[in-house]
Amino acid sequence: MAKWTATHEAPEPLEGPIVGTVTGGTIIWFALFLFQLPFYGWFADRGMLWWVWTCAVGGVLGLIGLWYVRGRDAALKRHALELAARNEDTQAGPAPQAG
Repeated sequence: MAKWTATHEAPEPLEGPIVGTVTGGTIIWFALFLFQLPFYGWFADRGMLWWVWTCAVGGVLGLIGLWYVRGRDAALKRHALELAARNEDTQAGPAPQAG
């Protein structure tokens, strides 16, 4: 079987409200965990406790993801500010000499 190679370039990644998306997902995982806690015995009797703990782990991983995307967002903003400052410096050029 031959190895597949792309015939065109990959599109640019979509940028959007990533921090909000991860925050919303984390809240949903924790809400599902809290909703299932009163039924812990029901899940245990049927051997489906992994449902409860999957939601808990999803919430914890969401917190880690939230820390990561907030740092990424801050780094992207810092980089954009540095580029803007560099562009302003190069556009201004040297100061004119009074003669």
